[in-house]
Amino acid sequence: MQEIKLESPTSQPGAANHNDNLLERSRQAVWHPCTQMKRLETFPLVPIERGEGVWLYDSNGKRYLDSVSSWWVNLFGHGEPRIKAAITQQLDRLEHVMLAGFTHRPVVELSERLGALTGLGHAFYGSDGASATEIALKMSAHYHKNNGKPGKHRFVYLAGSYHGETVGALSVTDVPVFRSAYSSLVRDNFIAPSPDARLAGAGETARDVADAAANGLAAILAAHHDEISAVILEPLVQGAAGMAMYDPHYLTRVRALCDQYQVHLIADEIAVGFGRTGTLFGCEQAAIKPDFICVSKGITGGFLPLAAVLTTDDVYRAFYDEDVTRGFLHSHSYTGNPLACAAALAVLDIFEKDDVIATNRERAARWSKRFAGFARHERVSHYRNTGMIWAFDVDDPRPGFAQRMYRAALEHGLLLRPIGNTVYFMPPYVMQDDEADWLVEGATQALQAALGGQEELDDAAIA
Repeated sequence: MQEIKLESPTSQPGAANHNDNLLERSRQAVWHPCTQMKRLETFPLVPIERGEGVWLYDSNGKRYLDSVSSWWVNLFGHGEPRIKAAITQQLDRLEHVMLAGFTHRPVVELSERLGALTGLGHAFYGSDGASATEIALKMSAHYHKNNGKPGKHRFVYLAGSYHGETVGALSVTDVPVFRSAYSSLVRDNFIAPSPDARLAGAGETARDVADAAANGLAAILAAHHDEISAVILEPLVQGAAGMAMYDPHYLTRVRALCDQYQVHLIADEIAVGFGRTGTLFGCEQAAIKPDFICVSKGITGGFLPLAAVLTTDDVYRAFYDEDVTRGFLHSHSYTGNPLACAAALAVLDIFEKDDVIATNRERAARWSKRFAGFARHERVSHYRNTGMIWAFDVDDPRPGFAQRMYRAALEHGLLLRPIGNTVYFMPPYVMQDDEADWLVEGATQALQAALGGQEELDDAAIA
């Protein structure tokens, strides 16, 4: 591999004082997410001034390759001109109008196009992934109530799953650091075995693990289907579980089980949708259609907050009534915001015009060859890839690997946020081959630094 010289910070007059002031103001005024704020006393924030393509630039001029797509939202790079232009054009027409009692062209066109792509319809909008989860859970349970089965109001979720951090979403999330502090607020639901292929024993395949997990789900449904409204899962990749990847056969089995026991299937495509798994939506790889699909993150290319839930005609009809209380009485102030919908329409245009799915397959094949060296590292196990997601686990018995790796990556010009001992790459689709080389070189050096470091930290805030 050609040696890549990693860029060091460039200095600008007065930049240090400006940064120190901005960082202190941020600590005093902003409560940052997924962060123990006291830690910022010794490990300061990174002040980002601008973004371009796969790069983020701080106030000193140092650049960082955004290898996690800014929490998985950025599909086509920072500042993508076509998305920016669509937002600007819409801004000259209409910035927002309430969607109760009114409608507008961007939300209608986006709903029609999402319906055509998913085979589902009647798009209901929120602002983020957690709100999409809440919508789907409420809609499923309310459907059963409207159909005379109010007892079907509990849910099944997978071990290691993550579906958001609002109270309803936490009830189907199995990540203790997010859930445990609020356990007194969270409803009790059913947890099913994960189909994570890393669980395969000697002589077992990923499909064997998928079958075993599906059998575990079957047992839960057989015993409790009268009180279960839906099964919720992340198709093909469980993100916060450490990029747990599994065989599509599991989705086929789950779809059949949900049909058998008259339980809804909610596909959380929030993180894995819009091409991350190698198809537009992960469910396509099992040739199944869920009853609900939740989308967010990449839907606007990382420009604006937006989420949508699409569902079946059968679900929609259960709410269509003269009785107001049988309607789906749920709302967000910025539901179906025209600017966000315009951004989403531009994203769908880019998928069509740039043949993104086919192009991504070619890029993934090239980048996988570059990333394969991590599989040979003596401290690495379970190197894996699905579509435009790569991950591997690091054998490091000392606490604090994620924090050490995160810090070391920043020093080497990378934004990486390991999940526990799992390092993953989820870069914008527009990353070039020389930038992929930069990613490999920087991650390799950061890994060596993290493994050699002595500091022990708590990884809880890294995800």
